[in-house]
Amino acid sequence: MFRFGQWTCLPMLILAMTLEYQHFLPLLWLFTAITISILVFYLIQILIKTRSRVAIWYGIGLAITLFSSFSEVVAASLGLKVIIGSVNSVTAALSSSLLTALAIAEHMREEHRQRLEVQAELAHTFNAMPIGMFTLNLEGRLLSANPALLNMLGQSAIDPHARWGQFFEPGAWTQLHRQVHDRRAPQAQRASDTPAAHWVGRSANEATPRMPAEFEIKGATEPGELSPRRYLVKATLTRGKIQGSLQDVTEKSQAAEELYFLANHDSLTKVLNRRGLEMGLQEAMDKLPAGASMSMAYLDLDRFKLINDMFGHAVGDEVLSQVCERVTSLLPEGMFMGRVGGDEFVIAFSQTPVAMAEHMCRGIVECIKSKPYRSGASAFYVYGSIGLIEVSQGMALKDALSGADRACQHAKVANRAGLMVYHRQSAQFLEHEAHLRLIGQITKGAPSNGLYLEMQPVMSLADPSAGLDFEVLLRMRNPDGTMEPTERLIRAAQASGRMGEIDLWVVSSTLAWLNEHHSKLAQTHFACVNLSGSSLNDTQFLSEVYDLLENNRHIVHMVCLEITESVALHDIDNTRKFVNKVRRIGARVALDDFGAGYTSFTYLKEISADMIKIDGSFILDMNKHPANLAIVETIVSLAKNLGMKVIAEWVEDHETLQTLKDIGVDYAQGFLISAARPPASILAAASVFEFLTPQEKPLSPPPTFQPPWQ
Repeated sequence: MFRFGQWTCLPMLILAMTLEYQHFLPLLWLFTAITISILVFYLIQILIKTRSRVAIWYGIGLAITLFSSFSEVVAASLGLKVIIGSVNSVTAALSSSLLTALAIAEHMREEHRQRLEVQAELAHTFNAMPIGMFTLNLEGRLLSANPALLNMLGQSAIDPHARWGQFFEPGAWTQLHRQVHDRRAPQAQRASDTPAAHWVGRSANEATPRMPAEFEIKGATEPGELSPRRYLVKATLTRGKIQGSLQDVTEKSQAAEELYFLANHDSLTKVLNRRGLEMGLQEAMDKLPAGASMSMAYLDLDRFKLINDMFGHAVGDEVLSQVCERVTSLLPEGMFMGRVGGDEFVIAFSQTPVAMAEHMCRGIVECIKSKPYRSGASAFYVYGSIGLIEVSQGMALKDALSGADRACQHAKVANRAGLMVYHRQSAQFLEHEAHLRLIGQITKGAPSNGLYLEMQPVMSLADPSAGLDFEVLLRMRNPDGTMEPTERLIRAAQASGRMGEIDLWVVSSTLAWLNEHHSKLAQTHFACVNLSGSSLNDTQFLSEVYDLLENNRHIVHMVCLEITESVALHDIDNTRKFVNKVRRIGARVALDDFGAGYTSFTYLKEISADMIKIDGSFILDMNKHPANLAIVETIVSLAKNLGMKVIAEWVEDHETLQTLKDIGVDYAQGFLISAARPPASILAAASVFEFLTPQEKPLSPPPTFQPPWQ
């Protein structure tokens, strides 16, 4: 409606220029009456909605003006000078101005009242605020403070001679100045090369670091307080004054510190937990200068489990806490200790040469066992073994921990006063590095990279010239052409979890080779292939091996799968199922390293193996040790009664070979007969007898030697 009144101006202007006076004048009166009616309508709406005295005074003033205009229009239309003599444009203007002045005065009075209410509310809020509010001058004197601030700092804070810095830790006033100055300074000024403005507590040449919007400071230590209060400060510089807030966050900060401590420390021993230890070690390693090294010790308490088993975990925990207290008391600043297992710990010697760390570790070992640990009426002596390793810049944390752990295990076995040190260039350290390098190599690439097979002949003692049997041996060649020790290869494969893949590659490669050269292996009765214990526990691996044997039934009778005795007896039911399944397919099974593990003759009847391979430790120098000879004779007799063939390993002299023949051993394997050979060498021979050199072949034996085959 209001916009309609506005748009009537344009057509009225056009009509004024086109119509004659006597026609236009009535039209003007009509439109004026309509417009005034619209304005009156809206004026009434304003009064109804606002209901304020200011609006009423304004409304009455506008109503007089509109009524005066409307009366003039009516008088003109009726041919009168005025309707009411006392009401004209002059009196209407004066009345309207007077009422407008009254409206303005009322408006000012209302604003003043509201301002007083706001000020009172602000004052109440300022006084009731639980956070301390303050205003300081540039000298640090308190200009205003609410009760919360005075409760925190005391009533002496409002003393004219009191200054901000005397209520807080040294440097608090400088820190506050730096914070408010940095927030006030424009970003462009901070980024420019021009010196920052001079302010109290900082020289003009001093750099201006960016400060956070709020920061934490400590209060001055009061007599009898164990630790000072802590406050959170937020302030800004306004009109030459520092205004801000102060909040007591002592409990919050202490709770945060406790949570951080619990997150990074062991709740029982109070030393670092694994997370905190790894963070500390990584930080220490990252800070190593170029060419410098640090030392890391792995501590394992010997036979500590006996205390838990015999006296309970509560006693064990108490003793463990006392051990940690005793060890940590020996560590200087910058060195720390962390718990990585039940009774296993790691000690970091930051930027400490290994020679100095070795001296300290000897002191730790002696300190641990120097005097008993008491729990109630009981006393316990505890001993520890430490493996110490030198850590250089760039060494992976997991490799360092692994090396220290390995050194500790070596210390337990070697029994060298409870300490084993892996120096940077020591043989043990280099072996461990090579082991880790090989794990990474096997893990990243295909497990068969660099692998190949060799074969060591196995000679029949009944008829050496009538057989071409052998054992398949795994070998690995590095990209640079160097050979990788088989023992290291197997340990790395087991550590990386890829032993099953490698065993599967050996089995499939052996079957493929036997398939390809089957026609040239008429003298071969068996080819032994070793399987690791981890592979026998892998159902996926066993399933694939069964499939390989099923698909090669025409040569499967030549395959003899070897499993270690200790692995076989670890899960007798699983081993029995495996042996029976393999033998049903047509392959043979041999128990390898028999006698070296549990030597459980009782369980031998549970496993229907085809062969037994006597561990070489009994064969080597067998004639010089009657006990070994008796053990071998017992194994041979037992195997014969159970219908099993017997293979003797590590045969290295003629006397041993003769003895093995005499006691009924079926096959011999060792360097006397032949070392491992390439597969092509096996194909070129008619029998194992050909591998013996003329000096080794007992064709013209000495008088004391009787050839086994004569």
